[in-house]
Amino acid sequence: MKKFTLIALVAASSMLASQAFAQFQKPKDAEEYRQGALFVMGQHFGRMGAMVNGKIPFDAKALADNAEVVAYMSALPWAGFTGGAEGGKAKPEIWKEQAKFKEYSDKLQAETAKLLVAAKTGNLETAKAAFGATAGTCKTCHDAYKAK
Repeated sequence: MKKFTLIALVAASSMLASQAFAQFQKPKDAEEYRQGALFVMGQHFGRMGAMVNGKIPFDAKALADNAEVVAYMSALPWAGFTGGAEGGKAKPEIWKEQAKFKEYSDKLQAETAKLLVAAKTGNLETAKAAFGATAGTCKTCHDAYKAK
């Protein structure tokens, strides 16, 4: 059942991302889209981080709700990294290393799906481990492709 949920989540998110790509009329639209999607994802990820790091009280439902948003959003920003939409906080290497960048985005989507499953267990320790793995995936991509 868990595998089915993960596959359904990734498939639905991928369809939404491809639909978003068709909507960009100007390069700036793509940049704003990806920044907006990453901002929303970051807000919810930050809420989970505060919880798993003990800065706010653990709330299993809130953790699962935020993980669901993060998992859903993890498929969306990549459509905004289209040719001609360079700029913003994205390093030029993204457009030169598309295969590697895609590998990072795929890994993030896989890790956020695992995080969602872990969060839904209601077990803080399980969620902490999955959160750490997901955060590491974010960091790897940011280190390589996000301008400071």
